[in-house]
Amino acid sequence: MKQAKSFVAKIMIVTLLAALCGGLVTMEAAAAPKGKPILIGASLPLTGGFSINGQKHKSGYELWAKLVNARGGLLGRPVKIIINDNQSNVEASLAQIERYINVDKVDLLLGTFSSKLTFPMSAIAEQAKMVYPIPSGGALKIYVRGFKYIFFFQPTAAEYVGNSVADMISHYVPAGDRPKTVAVAWADDFFSNAISAGMLGKKVKVPGVKKVTDLAPGTLSKAGMKVVFAKQWPEEGFSDWITLANSIKASGADYLAGLVAYPDEVIMLSRALKTVGYQPKGAYFCQGTQEEVMEGLGSAVNGLTIHSAWHPDVRWNGLLAGEKLTNQEFVKLFKQEFGHEPDEDEAIPFATCQGLEQAVRAVGSTDNTAIRNWIASRNKQNPIKTVLGDFYFDERGLAKDKSFLIAQWQDGKLKFVYPVGQFPGSTDMVWPKPKW
Repeated sequence: MKQAKSFVAKIMIVTLLAALCGGLVTMEAAAAPKGKPILIGASLPLTGGFSINGQKHKSGYELWAKLVNARGGLLGRPVKIIINDNQSNVEASLAQIERYINVDKVDLLLGTFSSKLTFPMSAIAEQAKMVYPIPSGGALKIYVRGFKYIFFFQPTAAEYVGNSVADMISHYVPAGDRPKTVAVAWADDFFSNAISAGMLGKKVKVPGVKKVTDLAPGTLSKAGMKVVFAKQWPEEGFSDWITLANSIKASGADYLAGLVAYPDEVIMLSRALKTVGYQPKGAYFCQGTQEEVMEGLGSAVNGLTIHSAWHPDVRWNGLLAGEKLTNQEFVKLFKQEFGHEPDEDEAIPFATCQGLEQAVRAVGSTDNTAIRNWIASRNKQNPIKTVLGDFYFDERGLAKDKSFLIAQWQDGKLKFVYPVGQFPGSTDMVWPKPKW
C-alpha cells in the first residue's frame, strides 16, 4: 500500500511539472528547484527600432529559463530573469544595467541586442567585473578595448562577415560570371558601419584605445569586386528609399550589399529597388532571416542572401541541464512553446544562456570572476556546447575557429547554402538572383 501511494505521488509530481511547463518536460522530471532564485538581468529593446529582434531575444531567454527550471534549476535554485525594455535607447540601457548591478544585486547578466547598445553597456559590466555574455553586438569596437569579461556568442566580429560572402560567391559562381562591380549601401548604425568597414577596407578606431585595426584593402576588393557606389543613410528617420534605390540602379553594379540596421529596412530598400527596376546578379543583406521579412516582401524575398549564426538544419549538439540537447530538439521545444519555429534571433540568445549555464555549473557558483576564468579557459577539446555549435574564445572575447553561415530565401523558405560540406542539410545557392 505504501509503495502504491509513493508511485501515485511520483506520477502526480511529474504530471504537475509537465502542466506547469506547458508540456516541455520531455525527460524524467528533476527535483523542483528550491531556495533563493538566481537573478539574471537582461535589458532588451522591446520597443523602438530594434524591437523585432529584442522581442525575439526575450523569447530565447525565457524559454531557456523555463526549461532549466523544469529540470531542477541551476545549482538546485530557480532561475529568474529580470527583463526590462530599454526602448532601443542608450540612456535607458545604461540606467537599467546600473540598476541590475547596484540596486537589484543580480547574480548574473545577459547581453542586449545591437552593437549600439552593447558598446556602452559592456563597459558598465566590465567595470563591475561581471561577465557580460553578448548575443548580438558584433562591432569590432566592442572587442578591442582590452575587456576581460565579455564573450560574443556568434561566429566572429561584423567586420569579417564579408569574408563569408566572398567565399560563397567564389564557391558557387564560375569565374567568368562573378560580379565585377558592387554597390554598398549602409545605415549609420554601429553594426552596419562595422560590416561596411570590413567590406570597404577602412580603419577601426576606438577613443582611448591606442591600437588601430586596419582592414585594407577590404573583403570586396580581395574578392575582385570594384566598389562603384558607396552610400550611408541616416540612422534615424530616413525615408527617401526611392532616391537611394535610383542611385544604386544608376551605378550599374552587378552586386548589392545592403547593410541595414533593422529588418524593416530590408523590406523598405528591397521594395524601392523593385520599384525602380534594379536587377543585380546577386544581393546580400546583413539582416533578413526573420519571418517578418518574407511576409513583408512576398516573392521579392527570393534570392536574397543573409549571413547567419544559426540555421535549423545544422546538426549542432548543445547542453541543457547537463544533458545533450540537439539543435533539432531545440527547434521542437521552441515550436511547442511558441507555436512557430525559431529564427536566429531566438536561437542566439538561447545559446548564450547555454554558455552561461555551463560556466555556472562548472564552477559551482555565481562568482563572476570564476565564471569568467572558466569561459576563457575553453578550447577546441573542451568547448562550450550550444545549439549554435561549439564556442571557445580568443583574448578579445571573440569566438575562435568559427565562420558565419549564409542562408538564402528560396521559394519563400530560408535555405542554408554556405559553407558547403561542413554540415549536412545544405542547399545549392540560386544564381543569378531571381528578379524582384
